[in-house]
Amino acid sequence: MRSLPEYYGRRAPEYEQKFRSTDPVRQSELAAIAAALKELFCGRRVLEVACGTGYWTQIVADVAARVTGVDLSREMLALARGKKLPADKVEFLLADAFQLQTVPGTFDAGLANFFLSHVPKARLAEFLAGLHKKLGPNAIVFLADDVDVPGLGGQSAARPGNEDTIRLRTLPDGTQYEVIKSFYPPEQLRSVLAPWSTKVRLHFGQHFWWASCLTL
Repeated sequence: MRSLPEYYGRRAPEYEQKFRSTDPVRQSELAAIAAALKELFCGRRVLEVACGTGYWTQIVADVAARVTGVDLSREMLALARGKKLPADKVEFLLADAFQLQTVPGTFDAGLANFFLSHVPKARLAEFLAGLHKKLGPNAIVFLADDVDVPGLGGQSAARPGNEDTIRLRTLPDGTQYEVIKSFYPPEQLRSVLAPWSTKVRLHFGQHFWWASCLTL
């Protein structure tokens, strides 16, 4: 399986089309996510994991004290930096989501939108433990991702013995990638977050889910 950073590096130029659908339900849910982010992150020092093109960064930057966005795709980071967000409030760094201890700074909020589904289930605890350790106790964490909608998101590809959901994605040039894209129903998601969090709040729409919690 090719690397996720390689896939997103090649997909970077068209990535934000995901958020430009004319479907009113999708737009309503995206607006609800944006509103929740602005409410929760007002005045916070935010560490954004897998920031991608900076789509969510620019929303959070309107209200946060500071945002540090990290990603492993240089192409995604180039687009994020191209948004010219205020340099005194926003920085973008090349960093691994599983090595957050290398990111400089202290934070009281964490954001990881549309990333959890790409984390191998065998490494979920590793990722969440690293994020919560970096943030410390009583920090706000916000996550959002896709709901499994039949017919969307590429063709499923079976891998015997692998508990992750694999999707076959085709780029505009015809190149195909097998990408981990696991989906979590509400109770399973609550179970995943429970060991690391308190005050978990879940919202599930037709296309997206979003969750907020406090670190232990």
